[in-house]
Amino acid sequence: MNAATTPGRFISLEGGEGAGKSTQVARLAELLAARGIHALVTREPGGTEGAEAIRTLLMQGGVNRWSAHSEALLFAAARADHVEKLIRPAIGAGQWVICDRFIDSSRAYQGVAGGIDDAAVMALHGFGSRGMLPDRTLILEVSIEEGRARAARRDGAAADRFAARGNDFHADVAAAFRRFAAQEPDRCRLVDASASADIVAAAIHAQLADLLP
Repeated sequence: MNAATTPGRFISLEGGEGAGKSTQVARLAELLAARGIHALVTREPGGTEGAEAIRTLLMQGGVNRWSAHSEALLFAAARADHVEKLIRPAIGAGQWVICDRFIDSSRAYQGVAGGIDDAAVMALHGFGSRGMLPDRTLILEVSIEEGRARAARRDGAAADRFAARGNDFHADVAAAFRRFAAQEPDRCRLVDASASADIVAAAIHAQLADLLP
């Protein structure tokens, strides 16, 4: 199967720190490849030269380096470049795109946890990325304690500005993702990420069954 016979799809994976998004992005790409679909794997912030430069600004430095409003603007700028230069062209060419985080992370981290109204976050998204949304968003859920333990094993002492924040912040992020899933059940699907990588991958596969050729 090739791009000429496969409609382009946009899939995002979301969740808190240590939920296993990067692992499952790779597993999903393998699943699609086995079905003859070569997926473009990307991440946010990042994915293009300009967005990766903004990623460095956002992820490094002290927790209070940027306010939530400044972060929202920087994420929106990075996403606008990402969407314009990579995501839209790929989907337009019939390709599948799998993204490690997208707009729902901004809604959760800068919006709910950062105290910015969701409408303001989405207005930035509407202007910068013309309101683009994934066809399906898989929200990986794991307890804050387990997620932080996984992130610590992964990052050691090199935790980024977001992973380093307190439990109250991460509890707000988790609650926000659950709210999005309740509000948009056709697009957003919750996946229990506390199980083994194989079991989580199978659950993700099941949540994408209606989109798979």
